Amino acid sequence: MVQSWLQPIANSPMLAPAKDVEDSLLLRLGVLGMVIVGLVATDVAADTANSLWAVPLSIAGFSWSWWARRQRNVVAKLAIAVGMLTALAVFLGRLAALNQDSRILLTELLIQLQVLHSFDLPRRKDLGYSMVIALILISVAATLSQTMTFGVFLVIFLAIALPVLVLDYRSRLGLLSTTLKSLRLPWRQWVGLFALILGLGMVVFVLLPRFPGYQIRTLPVSAEIQVAGEFDQTRVINPGYVSGRGGGGGGGEELANQTFDPNFYYGFGSEIDQTFGGSMTPRELMRVRSQAPGFWRVLAFDEYTGRGWRISRNDKAEVLRRSPWSFRYLLPQQLSQMPTREVIQTYTIVSEFSNLIPHLYEPRELYFPTREIARDPEGGLRAPVPLPEGLTYSVISQVPVRDRSLLRRAPKLNHTVGYQFYLEVPPDLKPRLQALAKDLLAKADRSIPEPYEQALYLTQALKQSYALKTDTPELGTDQDLVAAFLFEWRGGYPDHFSTALTLLLRSIGIPTRLVTGLGTGEFNPFTGLYVVRNTDAYALTEAYFPNLGWFLFDPIPGHDLYPATLEVDQTFSVLQQFWQWVTGWLPTPVTGFFGIIFATLETALQKFFDLFSQGLGGIVQGILILFGGVIVVWGLWYALQTWRYRQRLQKLPPIARLYVQMLDGLAQQGLPKRPNQTPWEYARSLQTAGRLDAVSQRAIETLTQAYVAWRYGGDQPPLPPLKRALNQLRQQRWRSLQRTVADLHLRRR
Repeated sequence: MVQSWLQPIANSPMLAPAKDVEDSLLLRLGVLGMVIVGLVATDVAADTANSLWAVPLSIAGFSWSWWARRQRNVVAKLAIAVGMLTALAVFLGRLAALNQDSRILLTELLIQLQVLHSFDLPRRKDLGYSMVIALILISVAATLSQTMTFGVFLVIFLAIALPVLVLDYRSRLGLLSTTLKSLRLPWRQWVGLFALILGLGMVVFVLLPRFPGYQIRTLPVSAEIQVAGEFDQTRVINPGYVSGRGGGGGGGEELANQTFDPNFYYGFGSEIDQTFGGSMTPRELMRVRSQAPGFWRVLAFDEYTGRGWRISRNDKAEVLRRSPWSFRYLLPQQLSQMPTREVIQTYTIVSEFSNLIPHLYEPRELYFPTREIARDPEGGLRAPVPLPEGLTYSVISQVPVRDRSLLRRAPKLNHTVGYQFYLEVPPDLKPRLQALAKDLLAKADRSIPEPYEQALYLTQALKQSYALKTDTPELGTDQDLVAAFLFEWRGGYPDHFSTALTLLLRSIGIPTRLVTGLGTGEFNPFTGLYVVRNTDAYALTEAYFPNLGWFLFDPIPGHDLYPATLEVDQTFSVLQQFWQWVTGWLPTPVTGFFGIIFATLETALQKFFDLFSQGLGGIVQGILILFGGVIVVWGLWYALQTWRYRQRLQKLPPIARLYVQMLDGLAQQGLPKRPNQTPWEYARSLQTAGRLDAVSQRAIETLTQAYVAWRYGGDQPPLPPLKRALNQLRQQRWRSLQRTVADLHLRRR
């Protein structure tokens, strides 16, 4: 009964045996290799295990397709169709649940479709679909990869794809390849071609501009984390605290009795003791994909304790809840007259971390996989649990553009309502700090009344007047940390500089707080990620300017005055990294000269690419500039080739020079001389061709005879007749071109 039901379907023209069956086993094996590399690369990049079942099933599918390539395979086609519909239904169900990154779901759907498709590959066109899927998989792996491991898979994929493309082209021509020798290309040439393509790809990669991504708002976020128990929003969990009250990092009166693991950063706690010292063993903490570099903010402190800092209003941390249908949290914003720009970041935690959520200032939206988070009064974000290894979350921040002209005009704080927490200084220390701040400002070459300029100047003054020290004495119970740093030790740990600057600015009426977080990290131009380590953690000073908001200052020696901001352009970041590597090998005068050229070129390129974001007028200008540049480059190249040609002619003897000019002119007319032809054989071939008139043939005969007599007989014929013969040949060529153009014009009429 089933057979009678399937009979009309089997007789359908769509299910007839394929006429253009692909019989090249090498091509099939090459496509299978591309698919396998794409599957494994995607698994390694996404930390999944799809290849464990997809690779053997793909091998089985390709084997079946080879064996049954000339059969109708009605049942197999129906099973494949049902399987694809089932995979689509499962995908839509999982997508509706929003339980993980949609890119992973789409990739898994593509893998499932490819495995099913591999059981029906009779034609070269079907193999082409698999090639495209393999290319998509390796591209997905590129977007998901966060390490250099992807480069290995890319090289392997390229090594397989090159012969596959050759085999595909030969198959289109009907030249089936059954052995590797049939490719007819020595292995050395294969290696050379591979190296050439890889080298060109690297050059393009280095020169390619990096524009801000994330134009699509489906931001990466991990699967939802289920949290047991009630969320204590006041608790900060720092794995570095190994004793005391449960590793809270904010043990109040018991903080001095806690011990700390020096491989973690002490500054992530609701209360911190800045007498903790020691060097950390470098350990990777997280990887960040961001549209702009910056200081990944973690916590801010408002109350100075004499030995460190604490969050005085930690008990006022509020719990924020998101919708069960979305991972998005909408965060409260502060009003500011400073221009801002949207910056999207995606963080991936790679080792043990606290329950604090790093982010760029100022976060507007957070995509995080827990049902609740907390936000303290200083803007710090907290999760209910420590951030686990492999966690991915995204943040959209409205980062202020650091416009110095606007900040310079910022007024002094006229009222302290709401800002008294950020102006508190120990009473016995305040007069000494005020005197020191005034003394430092008095050393400036001009009066500095502006609060922002005062903050900048004091930041630089601390860098120059105090030294980094790792052997400071133990702080006594009756000593103040800032007083010891400024007036006794004349230096200290990096974070001591930020604490001292915070109190110095407070003493002259500028509201400040201490911020701990993570530096930008090391940018990897191949992955596009910032690799952030535990050694990148430090504290900075954050100052408030009325109507403009909070801005960071970095007084640590060896650092810039403030962290990387939106003023730093990343369009040609890879080229900048490459240039920094080159300058390490060149002497200073050379790097200075080329640095000016590089900066000028970078500015010009940036302005050119900015035109395409300025509407239709900018696009038209950009296209005109592009075509003009192409014409100029072509003109310069043509002039260079002409100059080289003339230089080559000048090195030849006079008669040889005239003969070479004759050969080049005839070659441009489509009458080249073959290498195996003698001069007289070439002249006779031109006569028999019948394409030249009698004047041109006599001129060719004259020049050929003179050249042969000089080359083989040592004669020196007079040059003036030979030059006249060459001019006649050129004039006849010009007249012939004019007649051709006239004939074409008449035909069109």
